[in-house]
Amino acid sequence: MTRRFRRTGLGFCHGNLSVPATGHFTETMGSSTSENNSLCRGISMKSPVYFASLRAHSDQECTTAKVQQLFDRAGFSELIKPRDKTALKLHFGEVGNDGFISPVYVRQVVEKVKECRGLPFLTDTNTLYRGSRSNAVEHITTAILHGFDFAVVGAPVIIADGIFGKHVVKVPIGKKHFSEVSIAGDIVSADSMLVLSHFKGHIVSGFGGAIKNLAMGCAPPEGKRAQHNARPFTLSEKCTGCAACMKVCPSSAMSIVAKKSVINRENCIGCFECMHACPEHAIDIDWETEIPVFMERMVEYAYGAVAGKEGRVGYMNFLIRITPDCDCFPFSDAPIVPDIGILASRDPVAIDAASFDLVNLQQGYRESLLATHHRAGEDKFTGVHANTDGFRQIKYAEEIGMGSSAYELIHL
Repeated sequence: MTRRFRRTGLGFCHGNLSVPATGHFTETMGSSTSENNSLCRGISMKSPVYFASLRAHSDQECTTAKVQQLFDRAGFSELIKPRDKTALKLHFGEVGNDGFISPVYVRQVVEKVKECRGLPFLTDTNTLYRGSRSNAVEHITTAILHGFDFAVVGAPVIIADGIFGKHVVKVPIGKKHFSEVSIAGDIVSADSMLVLSHFKGHIVSGFGGAIKNLAMGCAPPEGKRAQHNARPFTLSEKCTGCAACMKVCPSSAMSIVAKKSVINRENCIGCFECMHACPEHAIDIDWETEIPVFMERMVEYAYGAVAGKEGRVGYMNFLIRITPDCDCFPFSDAPIVPDIGILASRDPVAIDAASFDLVNLQQGYRESLLATHHRAGEDKFTGVHANTDGFRQIKYAEEIGMGSSAYELIHL
């Protein structure tokens, strides 16, 4: 069965379902009408995105089987040559977090890569902030604690930027914000790559999917720092001087003066850990001027992460336990919408656009962090983080030639 989305100036269309950007939608039952056909007509360069729901009625439809079927339908075997060192780029989750992709699902991808006679390895890069993944020793230990050991997944874990995040390659890209970007050395060295992303919300970028997984996930700490151009500031009228921000700041940029938090902008690296930690929401950023630039810088890093790997990269987005925040948090909050399924594509822009749309088509959970936009068709990510504009990732990625936001959603 094939269902088609396209994005228009008013929103997007999905087979018989038309959803305008306002969040309201209408639906007609039965076969496609001529009106809806006209909405989806005339679209060029649609990228195929393959979708598997989580419904199952037999062992042939179990989720692990569907992961392997998606690999086949998306043609990922064409991306991998014999003896390829194939990076499986994923997020192992911070200690305390349990929203990351199940290693049981990752095992299915490993087995398919081995069928192609590739040599798979699981990989990520060290973090900019303090935590359980700021160096390769603790990072690998965390991965193993979360089930990503050889006995479970059948592939080794290699932290792509080395023990201390210094294994770096400069990749020329010639874009608006960067002429070159710093990418983890073993990402660059990999012959092919499959990017496995847990799709979820994010406090600054709106959502995290394939593009963000490439951008932040393939960059060493110096590359992450280059992307984080925005600097937070304290809302003194809200600050209670609790010092929670000081405890998490990795660069000692926070201090308490006259019972108020003060941020040293010269020392600040823009990791936003203070924003996450503040219980009073007393730390903010300039959403109007700094965040649009941050989003573009992030997308340019994603571009650099796959430079030189044309025709050698595939993507899977897991729309399972769609939490309001990143897996970098040392906890996982309740999901904001029901579980949806898994997507696969060769186009990172199309797969994120499809994921974004599918999440927004859901009825939101009122008992979650989702404060507004509970109705089907409304933007769930601004319902959680009101000032964000996640779709800006997709628009800019399309603008610089990473892929197409027009896609064809093909059900298994």
